[in-house]
Amino acid sequence: FLIQDHVYELLNSIDACQCFFNIAVNFDFTKNYLDLIVTYTSVIITLSRIEDKKALVGMFNCAHEMTNGSSDPSYPRLGQMFVEYEHPWKKLTEEFGPHTKSVTAALLSLRMLYPRRNLPAEQWRSAQLLSLLSAPAAMLDPACCDTMACEYLSMEVMERWIIIGFLLCHSSLNTNQATLELWKMALRSGLYLTLTRDEVLNIHKVSEDLFDNIKGYSKRVADIKECRDHVLVNSGAMHRERRQFLRGAMKELFKVLEDEPGLLGPKALFVFMALSFSRDEVLWLVRHSENMPKIKTPEDYVDNQMAELLFYMEKLSGLMRKYSHVVQRYHVQYLAQFDALVLNDTIQNMYVCPEEESVLLSSFVSVLSALSVKQVENKEEFDLRPLRLDWLRLQAYTSVNKAPLPLKDYPDLAKVMNMIQFHTRMVDSVEELLHETSDVSILCFYPRVFEKMFSQSSEEMTMKRYLMSFPSVCSHFSQCAHPLCPEETEALEKRSLRLCVTFLEQIAKQTSGVVLEICAEQHNLNDELLPKHCAESISAARYRKQKKPPPKKGEVQKEKPGAESLRKDRTILTNMDKMHLMLTELCSSFSLCTDFAVFDHTVIPTEFLLSHLEMRLSEIIVRMANYNKTTQEITRPSDLLAGLRAYTANLHWLTSYINVDVARLVKSVLLQQTVPLDSHGGQTITTIYTNWFLEGLLRQASNSLIVHCPTMHCFVNQSTDIESTFRAEEFSDISELRALAELIGPYGMKFLSENLMWHITSQVTEIKKMVIENMDVLVQMKNNFDKPEEMANLKRRLTGGENILKRMTIIGVILSFRAMTQDCLKDVTLNVFELASAAGLTCNIDPALVAAIGSMQTGHNNNIHCLATAINQLAAAMFTIQNKNIEQQLKEFLLMASSTLLQLGQNVERVESKNRESVYLLLHMIVEESPFLSQDMLESCFPYVLLRNAYREVYKSFVITLG
Repeated sequence: FLIQDHVYELLNSIDACQCFFNIAVNFDFTKNYLDLIVTYTSVIITLSRIEDKKALVGMFNCAHEMTNGSSDPSYPRLGQMFVEYEHPWKKLTEEFGPHTKSVTAALLSLRMLYPRRNLPAEQWRSAQLLSLLSAPAAMLDPACCDTMACEYLSMEVMERWIIIGFLLCHSSLNTNQATLELWKMALRSGLYLTLTRDEVLNIHKVSEDLFDNIKGYSKRVADIKECRDHVLVNSGAMHRERRQFLRGAMKELFKVLEDEPGLLGPKALFVFMALSFSRDEVLWLVRHSENMPKIKTPEDYVDNQMAELLFYMEKLSGLMRKYSHVVQRYHVQYLAQFDALVLNDTIQNMYVCPEEESVLLSSFVSVLSALSVKQVENKEEFDLRPLRLDWLRLQAYTSVNKAPLPLKDYPDLAKVMNMIQFHTRMVDSVEELLHETSDVSILCFYPRVFEKMFSQSSEEMTMKRYLMSFPSVCSHFSQCAHPLCPEETEALEKRSLRLCVTFLEQIAKQTSGVVLEICAEQHNLNDELLPKHCAESISAARYRKQKKPPPKKGEVQKEKPGAESLRKDRTILTNMDKMHLMLTELCSSFSLCTDFAVFDHTVIPTEFLLSHLEMRLSEIIVRMANYNKTTQEITRPSDLLAGLRAYTANLHWLTSYINVDVARLVKSVLLQQTVPLDSHGGQTITTIYTNWFLEGLLRQASNSLIVHCPTMHCFVNQSTDIESTFRAEEFSDISELRALAELIGPYGMKFLSENLMWHITSQVTEIKKMVIENMDVLVQMKNNFDKPEEMANLKRRLTGGENILKRMTIIGVILSFRAMTQDCLKDVTLNVFELASAAGLTCNIDPALVAAIGSMQTGHNNNIHCLATAINQLAAAMFTIQNKNIEQQLKEFLLMASSTLLQLGQNVERVESKNRESVYLLLHMIVEESPFLSQDMLESCFPYVLLRNAYREVYKSFVITLG
């Protein structure tokens, strides 16, 4: 009610002074007067819509009484105000009755401006509105008119003035035909007006309800119904055509100004007119879409091309900000070298100029004349707000009745000063004027409509290049916050960020989907060129001279790779053409801006695209591995590597569409694939291939279904009754393991090695248990290894010999596989000893095995040849842990083994002599593979002739078996 007192006091003062209002003459004075009325009315109407206002005020009064011991002094009057404004429009019309003359005069000044602005698109088009190309000869002429500020005044603002003004002062509708026509024209413009944010006024319903209760207003009620019917039939289509026209006009204007930014100086007015017109149409559609009436043509209230209009609004605003120095320089010169002179001449031609007004006008000339280009070049700050404030004061002085200098008698002065005011704003208030004409922050309060507009635009191919305008518009939403209500800033920030991120995620999702779809298509084409698909071509070439059998009916001849590139008609679009077109459109949207701010957050749109590509590419790589845990099927590493190379090669083409760091993206994705889990916690090919080699290949190798072949450097399948699901050599030869090493890298190999070591330690644990069980016997055997009879008796007491042999063989198989993987990483160099194994560097002592066992502290169809590897590696690791001399301990082992084997050789008829020659060769392999033993050491305790005879016997049995 304090506001109420001040408002009515000011309105009474204005009436007492019999102020003159004309939007074309004293623009600022008239605009502020009408804004005051409409703002006050909006506050009262919004307040009346709060259902619990009485309870809230009562609670506040109780809290005040409990805190201060007495009621709030203003509580009784506030309560009385709520009672009086139970029917707000009735009360407001009573209070504004005495102000009818002033309000009507101010509104009637719009009778020339509003009809001229409220034209259908056909007349805009015929007048070539906003076109710089329609009159090339006048392209450099400054855009100016008698009513500069009126040209970009919002239509919604004018309609709000007219509708609310004539609701408050409705008596003039029955007495003045011009008033009636202006009011009816505003009623035909739409169904709703904005009060504040998403609070709207149903203008026909409110007007009809008010006039129904007033005697003698039956004709006005009929007018309201007629206007409402007109809106339902025509308004939607009219605004749809306006938006269609503005899309083309905005595009043309932007292209011309982008090509020749120097035109922003003389044609700045065109920019603000275009922005204001477009903003009006956007906001009209928003408030009517949210409250869509039941009509036969609902499509008029749906716009699937809204993205383009918003896009060019953002681009034009960005162009003005980018070249604001050009605009500023032009208008500084214009003000100093033209406006100041015109104003001075106008003052000189005035026949009456009182002293106070003369001082003000002279100061205007002085300020304008003092402006210079050097100030612009030196980047000095301009502040011409005092001049504009003095002009507003002068409007107030000269608009009262019996003013010494009546402004209405000097329209030329008003024209010049209004033009000067616009030019000064071009010098120091471009950003403020851009906010005034292009702010669409009200969309923050219509999230459903906003999201629906985005969804509709994203479905149109031609609109995809404009989609970035939606998240960019979210940067306007910070202007919704008000310093008097800081509590809501956080909620507005969250809503703005949610909308912005939602739009960016959708754009990035669409773009990344198209990019990866193109990559997938190229991957398929690349896959057709792999050697594995050439068998049919080779077979056809071999038998091409033979007579071909006639093709079976319905049989389709397989196309050769490259056939998709042959075209008979270029106008026929292939699927790849369509995808590249869509990619071009989507990537064009990222050109709107490299970054923008939403509240205090800086948003970089391309980062959303890279994030989506990273996530999707990681999923695709894992999917390309095609791992089936049940059947143990998996893609060969070389095939996966070829596919990955096809994807990365095509991803680099993305840089020709959009400026993104594809190299960083690929490195990030591939690096994540070298660790067990990616950044999103998903499995990687490192985990998948580790699991497959352990569960698929090595498990079968430990059951002797697959054997290690040292000569071929791979594992091969055994010929058994059990049919294997894969051929081991196709996954374990040098080329496949090199591909695996390239895929999962040193860190992935380290992870694989760690898992292998875990399996080895589990076997060593079991072996340790059996050693402990036989400890007494083993100690005696060590002390009596040179006593054959004693050794024979002790050997019978040993238990679990076959089990130990089996487990040592498994360890050997695992270590042999690990050695193969290490050989494929020889080109990788790491300087850390702990990572030497992962890097493929060969060491006399296996550091990973030392670490694995240390943490415990506590031929050959059966892969028996792997036993040599197991004994050497295991012995070296364990003796290292025990801090013993490895060479000395292995010499002792060699001595004991030689003695035992020589004793075995004497028992020709006994069962223990089975595969004796193979065991001799196994001893030879142990010495050959050991870095601590030598042939001299072996020959000193084991005759070489036995080894030579053993090789001959094994070879004979191999030939007989083959025969």
